[in-house]
Amino acid sequence: MTISWEDFLARVVERGEYRGEAEADHAVRVVLCLLGEHLVGSERGELAGALPATYATLLGDARPAAEPLTAERFVEAVVGWIDGATTATAQWDIGAVLSTLAELVPGELVDRVVEQLPDGYDLLFGHPLPA
Repeated sequence: MTISWEDFLARVVERGEYRGEAEADHAVRVVLCLLGEHLVGSERGELAGALPATYATLLGDARPAAEPLTAERFVEAVVGWIDGATTATAQWDIGAVLSTLAELVPGELVDRVVEQLPDGYDLLFGHPLPA
C-alpha cells in the first residue's frame, strides 16, 4: 500500500522539524531526484512504489548519472540545490527524507538499495549496515 502525499510529507515535516510543508517538499524533491539518478534495477521501482505518485515519478523519471556520487558528494549536491544549505543542514534534510522512506519499505529493500550505492549511504538512510 502506498502512503498518501499528505502523510508522507507530514512525516518528513515532523522528522526534519521543518517550518512548513513547502520547505519539506523542496527537500524531498531534491533528495529523491538525486537519489533516482543513482539507483538502477528493480530496487528503484520498489522504492518508488512505496511513495505517493508525485514523488514516485521523481525516482522513476530520473536520468542515470554518469558516475555514482560518494555519500559525501551526494550531500554536497544537495547543498547546491537548496538555497542557504550547509553540509550540516543538507545531511539533516537527507536524513529526514531517506529515513522516512526507509520506514515505509522492508529493511531488506533498504539493504539492497544501499548495497548498490557507494559506501556511506547506509548512514544517510539511517539504516547502518553491520560491520
